[in-house]
Amino acid sequence: MTAPAAPVTLDTTVVCSTQVLVQDVGGEAVLLDLASEQYFGLDQVGSRVWALFGVSGHLGTVHARMCEEFDADPARIQQDLLVLTRDLAKAGLVSVT
Repeated sequence: MTAPAAPVTLDTTVVCSTQVLVQDVGGEAVLLDLASEQYFGLDQVGSRVWALFGVSGHLGTVHARMCEEFDADPARIQQDLLVLTRDLAKAGLVSVT
């Protein structure tokens, strides 16, 4: 039995796996997980989130920056950010604390 995943909130800190190679392809990102040898694609917004994880993995900080950069409802940005973070963690591309 595996331990339940940590809850993901704006107080969560994200660390990108060192086992992931990233290649920019026309504003989008292709991620290669060296551990699983699987490819993942991120659209332009997801690519920006990934880049911001490298600057500050604190989701509250990432959320604030995304709200500055994108013309969207902050609640929607938050929801999408949390879903993306959960998906990346589930795939083993990031760890969350």
